[in-house]
Amino acid sequence: MNRYPLWKNLMIGIVLIFGLLYTLPNFYGEVPAVQVSSGKATLKLDPAQMEARVAEILSAANLPHTGIFSDPNSVRARFETTDQQLQGKDAIERALNPDPADPSYVVALNLLSASPNWLTSLGALPMYLGLDLRGGVHFLLEVDMDGALTKRMDATAGDLRTLLRDKDVRHSGIRRISNVVEIRFRDAEVREAGRKAILASTADLQLVDRDEDGQVSLTATLTPQAAKTLQEFAIKQNITTLHNRINELGVAEPVIQQQGANRIVVQLPGVQDVAKAKDILGRTATLEVRMVDDTAGRLEEALAGRVPFGTELYTERGGSPLLVKKQVVLTGERLTDAQPGFDGQTHEPAVHLTLDSAGARIFRDVTRENVNKRMAILLIEKGKGEVITAPVIRAEIAGGRVQISGRMSTQEATDVALLLRAGSLAAPMEIIEERTVGPSLGAENIEKGFNSTLWGFVAIAVFMIAYYMLFGLVSVLALSANLLLLVALLSLLQATLTLPGIAAIALTLGMAIDANVLINERIREELRNGSSPQAAITAGYDRAFDTILDSNVTTLIAGVALLVFGSGPVRGFAVVHCLGILTSMFSAILVSRALVNLIYGRRRKVAALSIGQIWKPGNN
Repeated sequence: MNRYPLWKNLMIGIVLIFGLLYTLPNFYGEVPAVQVSSGKATLKLDPAQMEARVAEILSAANLPHTGIFSDPNSVRARFETTDQQLQGKDAIERALNPDPADPSYVVALNLLSASPNWLTSLGALPMYLGLDLRGGVHFLLEVDMDGALTKRMDATAGDLRTLLRDKDVRHSGIRRISNVVEIRFRDAEVREAGRKAILASTADLQLVDRDEDGQVSLTATLTPQAAKTLQEFAIKQNITTLHNRINELGVAEPVIQQQGANRIVVQLPGVQDVAKAKDILGRTATLEVRMVDDTAGRLEEALAGRVPFGTELYTERGGSPLLVKKQVVLTGERLTDAQPGFDGQTHEPAVHLTLDSAGARIFRDVTRENVNKRMAILLIEKGKGEVITAPVIRAEIAGGRVQISGRMSTQEATDVALLLRAGSLAAPMEIIEERTVGPSLGAENIEKGFNSTLWGFVAIAVFMIAYYMLFGLVSVLALSANLLLLVALLSLLQATLTLPGIAAIALTLGMAIDANVLINERIREELRNGSSPQAAITAGYDRAFDTILDSNVTTLIAGVALLVFGSGPVRGFAVVHCLGILTSMFSAILVSRALVNLIYGRRRKVAALSIGQIWKPGNN
């Protein structure tokens, strides 16, 4: 009567084996490792080639390692001891960065899971630990939105001067007052001509007439939509830039997210060097457009060590030397957007740039005067420049829409667009809050969280076994399966476990056992009503299902609300909470039923069930 079909038993067994495999890495702890990542924005790391290179370096230095692993952005070598880790870092640093003053790669100390290679090859990795469990640094940065608006209005004032000059509209002066640009005119007629010229050129400005003390003027401010777009772009670009920079620190799972309208939270678990972290977060980078010096013989002269006056020697993509003029034609301040795409004629991958009005004018003039010459786009950081791309100018480019194409793949076009968009901060930022969590405090938090969950589990187990006997033991085993599957899912999703997450695990245990209590009480009720043991088991599970489903769905709705509308620790709690509800449904209904079927299902007649004292009506 109470038997699952073979396929269902196999499914439950496979799921439990899966849970065990993906939970195991969390019990092995961490070991020292060395991480290698790209140290230059224009240098793309090839994981496969770098794995082989690191293995070769360690072999030449006679340094044993316990595995080399890679992801799209870095390669990590794992060691048994800290001494081997430090020696390995020195050996890799010397080999990959022969010039310490200009390192091509970032070689950083890190920690990796000590899981066996066969587990790692299955993709079984431990959960990441959050800042409060692992230790690290926490920054709250405030983006200077007024600074971004001021910068934009300064550029707008310059653009309006150029525009009115080109349109032959005379004015008596243009100045920026706070976030307003004031344009003075001789009379109302000239002002009207100026208004028409400005509105024909841009839709981002609101124009208002002002007449004071006989002075005719026009005030220009950004429209609410343009100001909002500018602020959103500043936050988005700053977050992207921070992501790129933090890769250098070797942080496994950094948290970089917007908080409110103008703040960014940065959490770096495992990082203890606050000074280095602050240096990387506050670094500035700028984009520059310069012309390439293709004069015959000058490149050879530069390669011989005699760099001609007014030029600099660089290396472009692919490793070819490039002689670039020092004179800056255009800076990244004039770039408003960069997106990957395709050439409309050749259908080759390309990068589409959008310049502001002043940038468009400068670019038009430069391209008209330098057709068939090369133009280099450089990223300047820490006083050093790197060539992102150096295309040939085919024709005059007007209108502020620029296309870079030729000799690049789709991925390279995407990378170049990202570099152009996020090479520098869109608005200045200030660190307004800084916290450091030591590793000892993190270890104490882990111990306390683990103990609270353990003793909560023990208390539940003792009560269930004492009150429900064998069925209580089945409930405890199902609860263990629930905990196993929950940790496996968190590990598979590479979620970050924090203290609120541990609290959610403890809460999940208490809520998960509720389903087994409902089932056991329902079975007792069926026995009190005179049902046979086999019929009571069937009815108990079937009739308790609707109640269990309703209670879990309502709790899941609350968890989803926390996930959607919450942030930070609240979201961490909600993720574990929602996953715990799903695993508890599986374990409380399917796993416990499979165990009960295994114990009682093969017997045709069962005299009694070991489910504790059954109080029948009239037994007082």
